[in-house]
Amino acid sequence: MKSHSPLPTYQAIFETCEEGIIVVNSEGKIVLANQASIKLFGYTLDEALTLSVDDLLPSNLRKKHAELRKGYSKNPQPRRMGRGRDLQAQKKDGSLFPVEISLNHTFINNESHTVAFIIDITDRKVMEEALKNSEEQLIVYAAELEKRVQLRTKELDETIKKLEDVNQHLEDEILERKKAQEDVISALENEKELNELKSRFVSMASHEFRTPLSAILSSASLISKYNDPGTEEKRLKHVDKIKSSINNLNNILNDFLSLAKIEEGKTDIQKYEFDISNLAKEVMSDIEEVLKKGQYIELRKFGTARKLQSDEKLLKNILINLLSNAIKYSHENSKIIFDIIYGKKSIDVHITDNGIGIDKNDQKHLFERFFRAKNATNIQGTGLGLHIVKKYVEMLSGTINFESQLNIGTTFKVKLPL
Repeated sequence: MKSHSPLPTYQAIFETCEEGIIVVNSEGKIVLANQASIKLFGYTLDEALTLSVDDLLPSNLRKKHAELRKGYSKNPQPRRMGRGRDLQAQKKDGSLFPVEISLNHTFINNESHTVAFIIDITDRKVMEEALKNSEEQLIVYAAELEKRVQLRTKELDETIKKLEDVNQHLEDEILERKKAQEDVISALENEKELNELKSRFVSMASHEFRTPLSAILSSASLISKYNDPGTEEKRLKHVDKIKSSINNLNNILNDFLSLAKIEEGKTDIQKYEFDISNLAKEVMSDIEEVLKKGQYIELRKFGTARKLQSDEKLLKNILINLLSNAIKYSHENSKIIFDIIYGKKSIDVHITDNGIGIDKNDQKHLFERFFRAKNATNIQGTGLGLHIVKKYVEMLSGTINFESQLNIGTTFKVKLPL
């Protein structure tokens, strides 16, 4: 193909699109490139049309990419690349930069071609790194991301409007316009979903870290005023507040670390036989100090006792989290029932409280990341605990479900194979 431009009807959209677009023939040669892609890689249009798509990759990946490209040509399917892993492209000057690429297959003049949409995600990588460094930078970059999403939304809306003005006389052009609209909407939804998740994280992290830090600062300032005889009780009260706040911070950090390990696949599973009854007593002893006034846990066992083949450490984390929730969302002077049920093929653990319960509209979201039920927003928590518990239970080849009524109580049921 000698033409440097797409069909005249789409030329304006093709050239003004913010994403880099290149069209490659079945041999990997670049036959079309828009202005965004030319700017992205630093070549002139004439230079680009002399290149293979392999020339746009780091030199150490070109041979492997040529083989992958041949495989794709044999079975071309729409494909989104770069999600969840790093891809890099190479500019004319040899510098590398991170990209996301989506591929689509089409025919031009009855010849098979591949259309690649290329996005430079350097700014996004910078933002992701900033998220790891500090809350202040996190908020700044989240705001910047919001502005970018709004800008992208406006650009995509304008693109859709241009597409709607395209000549509708040819059926092929109508079909291509609809496909382009679907791709635009999908990209917009993905951007909005990412922004919403990061905004929820910023809001939650800011609140959950600030609350215990403020308590620590306040109590630390007041302790210095209670040096006189007879003020020991007040001084100890503030010391206890500091300890409690530090424990809360530690729990928040543990939730974040646990979630990171799960999503990176770094959680080790070490199964061996142990007595779940002994583990239950150990957990009850560890958690005793967080019981509210008048609260107590009743441990009950049913069936013939037998040992469990599982990961004791993960199961302990599961039990601590479920019991902590039962304590946190129950009132003073209440009973929490801790049942161990020995079956023929499994051991079931039921934890029942008489607390605030969960609204039916919230129940379907309970295991999602950062989700907090409407009636729990004033109670401290990250919204990660039950999400992590569910992941741990699944790692142990078990299942978890629950029953709950608002203002009556909740029962969580964990089933673990022997």
